[in-house]
Amino acid sequence: MHSGKQLSTEIDATVPTAARMYDYYLGGKDNYAADRAAVEELDKVVPSTRRLALNNRRFLQRVVRTLTQEYGIRQYLDHGSGLPTQDNVHQVAQRIDPTTHVVYADNDPMVLVHGRALLEQDERTAVIQADMRDTDGIFGHPETQRLINFDEPVCVLFNSVFHCIPDSDTDGPLAVANRVRERLAPGSFMVMCQLVSEDPKVREFVTDFMDQATQGRWGRVRTEKDVEVLFEGLEILEPGLVEVSTWRPDTEVAPRQLTQEWIEFGGVGRLPS
Repeated sequence: MHSGKQLSTEIDATVPTAARMYDYYLGGKDNYAADRAAVEELDKVVPSTRRLALNNRRFLQRVVRTLTQEYGIRQYLDHGSGLPTQDNVHQVAQRIDPTTHVVYADNDPMVLVHGRALLEQDERTAVIQADMRDTDGIFGHPETQRLINFDEPVCVLFNSVFHCIPDSDTDGPLAVANRVRERLAPGSFMVMCQLVSEDPKVREFVTDFMDQATQGRWGRVRTEKDVEVLFEGLEILEPGLVEVSTWRPDTEVAPRQLTQEWIEFGGVGRLPS
């Protein structure tokens, strides 16, 4: 199991991070030249990545709106939340019910700095610095304990993050998902999606490129079957496990994934009551 080792609070502007690259794709300003250069190189081989990032963000917003509005979820624990953008989890949920509690966890020190500045006035939302694999540290953190009641249903988010961690018996996506699942009350939800490709060359290129660019802070691009395994034993909400722009789109003309060299694949599962 991943130990709660001390995470760096230093921001290294010379090494790209997935959170800052994602921020750049979404039109944010919290990124550096190294992040932008990495994005440009990535785009040469997988040009649909910006659209993919935008569609993934919209998927997250639709999921939170659906679970808050239709399923009465009032607690969210967001693993690998990334840098604050527009319409974050707490903003989407609290528009429906202002009493909703949200905890964001990320290992990027920049996320902590910007997140805390954003949330200074919000007693129902917190940002903690933690590795998403450190389940004990996240669940036992004072802010998590203050805001989340694990005796009640909660939504746990692993939105576009599992490709950032390698396979491992104790720390890989399946081990982390199972560890978290064991701590959740019946009726809780798990939202999981990650980058997948059915093209071995794309998987190999992106995995190697991102591993080198982030200096080892990367896992791998996987296949749809790898994601399906994470949901075994969960009740999967309609429309099932899909390319995320097709998960309950707001309109028939909502943006879709245009090319398929890689896609964001996943969905929403519910723990049986």
